[in-house]
Amino acid sequence: MFKEKESKPRTSQTSLELLYNVGREIAAALDLRTVLQRVLLLSVQNVGAISGSIIVLDDNHQPVESAIITGEQIHEHTTQQLRVTYERGLAGWVLRNRQAVLMLDTSKDERWLQLPDDAADRTGPKSAVSAPILARDQLVGVMTLVHPEPGTFNQEHLDLVQAIADQAGIAVLNARLYADSQRQARVMTALAESAAAITGSLKTEDVLQRILEQISQALQAEVVSLALIDPQTEEVVFHAATGEKGSSVVGVRLALGQGIAGWVAKEGEGVIVPNVYEDPRFFSGVDRKTQFTTKAIACAPIRYHGEVIGVLEALNPLEGVFDPDALQVLSGIGGLAGTAIHHAELFERLDAAHQRYRELFDDSIDPILITDWDGRILEANRQASAITGVDREAMHGASINHFQFVDKAEVGDHFEKLSSGETIYYETNLRVESGREIPVQVYARSVLIDGVSNLQWILRDITERMNLDNLRNDLISMIYHDLRSPLANIVSSLDVLEAMLPEKFDPAIKSLLDIAIRSTERIQRLTDSLLDIRRLEAGQPIGNIQMIFPYNLAEEAVETVLPIVENKNQLVSMVVPKELPGVWVDSDMIRRVLTNLLENAVKYSPAGSKIYVGAREESEMVLMWVQDTGQGIPPDERERIFDKFTRLHGKGGPKGLGLGLAFCRLAVEAHGGQIWVEDGPEFGACFKFTLPTATQF
Repeated sequence: MFKEKESKPRTSQTSLELLYNVGREIAAALDLRTVLQRVLLLSVQNVGAISGSIIVLDDNHQPVESAIITGEQIHEHTTQQLRVTYERGLAGWVLRNRQAVLMLDTSKDERWLQLPDDAADRTGPKSAVSAPILARDQLVGVMTLVHPEPGTFNQEHLDLVQAIADQAGIAVLNARLYADSQRQARVMTALAESAAAITGSLKTEDVLQRILEQISQALQAEVVSLALIDPQTEEVVFHAATGEKGSSVVGVRLALGQGIAGWVAKEGEGVIVPNVYEDPRFFSGVDRKTQFTTKAIACAPIRYHGEVIGVLEALNPLEGVFDPDALQVLSGIGGLAGTAIHHAELFERLDAAHQRYRELFDDSIDPILITDWDGRILEANRQASAITGVDREAMHGASINHFQFVDKAEVGDHFEKLSSGETIYYETNLRVESGREIPVQVYARSVLIDGVSNLQWILRDITERMNLDNLRNDLISMIYHDLRSPLANIVSSLDVLEAMLPEKFDPAIKSLLDIAIRSTERIQRLTDSLLDIRRLEAGQPIGNIQMIFPYNLAEEAVETVLPIVENKNQLVSMVVPKELPGVWVDSDMIRRVLTNLLENAVKYSPAGSKIYVGAREESEMVLMWVQDTGQGIPPDERERIFDKFTRLHGKGGPKGLGLGLAFCRLAVEAHGGQIWVEDGPEFGACFKFTLPTATQF
């Protein structure tokens, strides 16, 4: 049996002395835990209780701190332990009603939460007294004193407990506010230190490790882990964890919403779970896989620009419970982590792209020079040094004009034509250290390197191409000169033969003769075009200029290709008004332009299709066109097809030398017109060219 303390009759003077001592004791401390322990210890000693407790509330009436004394022993970290009393026991009733309670026999009062130790044959509380702690009418907590004997306390004890509570109210409130400010300062300090540490690196691996280290220091947890959301699979994937026990979680995947981490990732809301086995969200599968026992979890989302990109987890606090500010610290670091991780990933992608650019730059088979907008060389790749014979360092600062003849007509006197960002190309010669010159195709454009606008010059050696072109030209010239005389003889012979034949003769012979005549005419057109190409490239003027109507030009060209059109069961439709004004041209040359375009249209259009020839007047010029129903021409090839020896369809396509369109461009431009190709209205290609009207002359 407990021996009852002897109690002397309490007078007003002794009560005042007690309250004075209580006030002096608690006024000497600002630490909330110290204040609670002193208030509770003085109350137990002077009221005659065996044990007691104090619960302190925040502004939202939620428990933030507490203390328990049993005999002379003080217990810390009891807030979670006393939460059930606050929710369902005597303390909760007192707080809700703001009314002190004298309980003579706890077993007979439904406001008392009965526990196994409260049974009649056990040493648990049998009588109790409880009073709210108020400060300026603000509820800041509740104090409860208990004794294992029924009827121990009376009204005098209740009044004394209420007086002590009233005396302690301001001190408890001030201590709580001080504790809040200290806690906030610790949070801000922890976040400031975390920000400095986390942003001290731009390597993702280092950033993740620094995040975990800061959380470990701030929360003192057994294991800290970090997971990111995989946007492809919408899974939470663990990327890093502290210690040997945590390393086994790396690589584990959870579906969004699975487990506490998955729930936080999905809901975007932080949570502290003091006992995971009482929380239905807990997923034990991770523990089974990692051979780790999780008891308590603090988990917060990692955010970037308001979007959840991952979660942070702290498992099993070393002090048994997480501090009240644990979630605030974890959430704050989560916000810092999102920005740091995003920046690290961006930096690594940028660094990788820069490295790839350096590799492509140095390993390119073409010489590449980087200059500023004044033409001074800033960088040169290995091939540029190798082909010029000049050391890369020696090139730095030299003018681009020292190594190549810059075509200012193409790029501008001060490279202003490159400011649009488009690639400009031209042919020139590259000077090398030995004094010789190498023909090159230059591709120049503006580029942004490390945020600075520069110029890039790619110099492609075209020596082999030019040698091949010269060889082709020489071969064509030889063929032309060797064909002229025998071809003229064949044409004359066929004309004589046709004149000698009687009016009525075998149709088969007539057909063969027509084929021979058409074939020789085609060879004549080809040889004439070869001659014209050489003359026009040399800049010689057109000699036989006369006025002719576009309708007549189109009609003659259609008549020329009519046999091959009929062989493919095709149809040529003329949309050329007869009233169009005449054009001032070499009629034979322009007729061959139209014939070439029509032959191409027939060649690339399917059998049974329709081909159009059209013309109209436009701004003192006549626009003529030939539209086919073939597969069309890709936009990036529409300029190249007018170059000599260009054939888009390779060996598998129709035969040819690739000279027809080159002749067409030279012929049209020599007349002061232009030629180009567009998409057809539905499909196919439409070649268009302009010619000056005779009224201009």
